[in-house]
This record gives sequence, structure tokens and C-alpha cells, in this order.
Amino acid sequence: MHPQLAADLERLPELLEAARGHAAAFLGGLDERPVVPVAQAPAAAAPPTGGVGFGAALREFAERWEPGLSAGAGPRYLGFVTGGVTPAALAGDWLTSTVDQNPMSSLDPAGQRLERETVGWLRDLFGLSDVHEGNFVSGATMSNTVGLAVAREWLGERRGVSPAEAGAAALGPVRVLSGSPHSSIAKGLSMLGLGRSALVPVAALPGREAVDPAALERALREADGPCVVVANTGTVNTVDFDDLRAIAALRERYGFWLHVDAAFGAFAALSPAHAHLVDGIDEADSLCVDLHKWLNVPYDSAVQFTRRRDLQARVFQNAAAYLGPLGDVPEAVHLTPENSRRLRALAAWFTLRAYGRDGYREIVERCVACARTVGEAVDAHPGLRLLAPVRLNVACFTLAEDPSAERLAALARELAGTAFLTPTVYAGQPALRAAFSNWRTTADDAERVVKALVDAVDSLRGGAPA
Repeated sequence: MHPQLAADLERLPELLEAARGHAAAFLGGLDERPVVPVAQAPAAAAPPTGGVGFGAALREFAERWEPGLSAGAGPRYLGFVTGGVTPAALAGDWLTSTVDQNPMSSLDPAGQRLERETVGWLRDLFGLSDVHEGNFVSGATMSNTVGLAVAREWLGERRGVSPAEAGAAALGPVRVLSGSPHSSIAKGLSMLGLGRSALVPVAALPGREAVDPAALERALREADGPCVVVANTGTVNTVDFDDLRAIAALRERYGFWLHVDAAFGAFAALSPAHAHLVDGIDEADSLCVDLHKWLNVPYDSAVQFTRRRDLQARVFQNAAAYLGPLGDVPEAVHLTPENSRRLRALAAWFTLRAYGRDGYREIVERCVACARTVGEAVDAHPGLRLLAPVRLNVACFTLAEDPSAERLAALARELAGTAFLTPTVYAGQPALRAAFSNWRTTADDAERVVKALVDAVDSLRGGAPA
């Protein structure tokens, strides 16, 4: 054995304790750490030859790389839709690396059984019936892509071909209709050989990002053969929700595949005051939910559900003698693009077991309250303009005067030490958005963000009073 490996193995408990202490110190300093540090990235080092052992590597990481890392796990990282990592999820993730399981084959079944149990818990959490079967994937992009891959095979079934066998070209032109699709939908269509041009935008309701059901029906009436509809349960800009019941009613007449992108909006089901927003989610033929958002498990983790596991296995079946036949209950290796991966479900299992539905309802409702605090402050400030109602966990706003992308970027930079907000464009208007999904975020954090925002806007306006 290499001498550095042997030395680290001999001292493994000590090294793990050093890593634990370092992690605890990092997490303990999140509240004071700049949310987006301004440290310059270090110059690239030469590739190591002899190796220095774990202890020296940890010291070098702390000196060279850690100062530039964001407080992405902290309570005021409000860009994108980024959760943190609950204590139980963190411990579960450490144990995931410790046990180092590949849960893709029933020849070594414990990991796969744990994943199936966790999928069942998630199905219950989001109010889905048992007709939906699910699997863990890396994130919302892969979850959406898997759902679209199953939809592609369904289109083939309607046309008497199998794209999994004959290729996407056997389908001919494909239409994918959506009101305000996430960018990952077009990316998935590109990867699946259907092409970005297959995505056909459908008009939204006036002043909304939710699709207009009447416009959707017109598009369906004009469609040449079966098509796919992508419904949105929580848009990125304003967390708007398509009317899933109305869309499902259209499916009865026009016979399309309904994919629902509920990356973080599915969590509205946990709050009695907001569960109506996802009414009808069980009608989906396929469904995307991202877990490293509001479930607050580490990257990377998401789940995808579908009613047609048979079609999913037709797409992703992996033929190899050592795997055995496909069988009536397909193993995980036959259901997603990956043949091997880590036991992603373990972190989710731990956090769900530790905090349960009640714990996650509290997280969701607290995040919603924080978003409303920011939204109300924006609405009350003469230098800011709220662009949409705060429906759930995102406040989308712009400057009241000269709302250029450059001025909004300057505002975001001014806030960066206290809070991280990401830019967007809503209804042609450059804007910023604050998305709340971290389990650590409290009312005090929301007030701190409000104060920093008011101060930054007043500074941009030349010191005008709030």
C-alpha cells in the first residue's frame, strides 16, 4: 500500500474527527460569512505526484479554496431556488459516502429497497397515489428529461413505433406545448433528439406566467396528432401555477401526455393554506420534483415519478448478462440514464425520518412568510416595484426608476455581503428575485435582507430616505 494511504488508514478516526471539526466550524460561521465572498480564485497548482496526505490537503483547502466559497448553505442565499442541508440530511450524506453503496441492482438489494421506501414516503408527502412509481436522479433537469423520455416513448406507442429502438427520427415532428417552461425542458428535448424547436410556447393568462387553458385548447386543436403538454407547478420567476384540473380535463378530449414540472412547487402540498395550488397534481403522467431545493438535502438529488414504468424501462433498459432479465419489477439500473451512482436516497431518508411531514410543513410555511415580508417591504418602498404577487416563496421585483439590467446588477452587488439574489427578466422587464427555501432562514433573516435592500436602494437613489 502507498505509504500515504497506509498512514491515513492508520489515523482514519483522527482524520475524520478533523474533518468533522472543520465542517462544524464552517457551518457555525455561516451567519457571519459574506454570502458571496469577493476573494479571488487562487492560481492553479501543479498536479500532485507524491501526495501530501489528508491532513496537509485539508490545510491547503482551508487556505486556498475555502475563502472563496459562498455561504450557499446559509439562510440568506436567496438566488436560484437553493435549499440548505438539514442536520439529519448532512449526517445521512456522510453515511452515504461511508457505506458507499451502488443501489442499482437487486443482486445487492438493501440500497434499492431503502430507495423504494423513500420514494414511497415522498409520494405520500406530495399527495400522489400509488399509480406513480419513482426513482432518484441528479436534479430537476434530469428529472424533466427522464419524464420527457417516457413521453417520447408514449408518442411512439401512439404512432406504432419505438423511438427507443428506431430513434427519435421515427416519430417525425413532435409538438411539446407549455406556457412558461423552465429552461431545462428545452435542454432535455435537445438531449432526447426531439430538438428545442419542438417546444411550442402557449399564451399565458394576462399578467401571469400560468398557461391560458383556452389558448392551450386552441393549440391542441391545431396539433397534428398526439403531443406532450408540460404544465408548470411553480414557475421560477413568480411561482405561478398552471390549473392542473383544467389541463387534465383537456387531456380527456385531446389525449396528450401530461408532464408536470413541480421542481419546488410540489412542496405547496404540505401547507394547508397553499395546497390548492397543486390541486390535480396526481393527474400527471410524469412528474419532476427537485429535492436539493425545499427538501434541503445535499446536491445532487431529485425524484421523478411516472404512471408508465413499462415505457420508462423500454427507454432505459440496460442489457448485460450480469444484470439478468428485466423482470416484472425493473431494477433501478433499467429506469434512469445512470448504470451506477451513490445511494442518493439515504440523505432524504434520514431527513424525512427525523423531521417528518410536520417538520417540512413548518419549513415551507416559514419560508413563505419570509418571502411575504420581503414582498411587502418592496411594495412599500418608493424606489422599488413588486412585479407579481408573492404566491409562495419568491419575491420578484425591480427598480421603480431606470430599471436597467446594469443598475439591478449594481444593486445585487451591493447586497452580496448580506444576501444573494439572482437576476431575471419578467414580462420583458429586468428584475431581481429572492427565493426562500433554506431550512435555516428565519424572520430575522428576512428583516436583515429588507434592511440591506432598503439601504442599497437608497444608496443608488443618492441617499433619498426610505
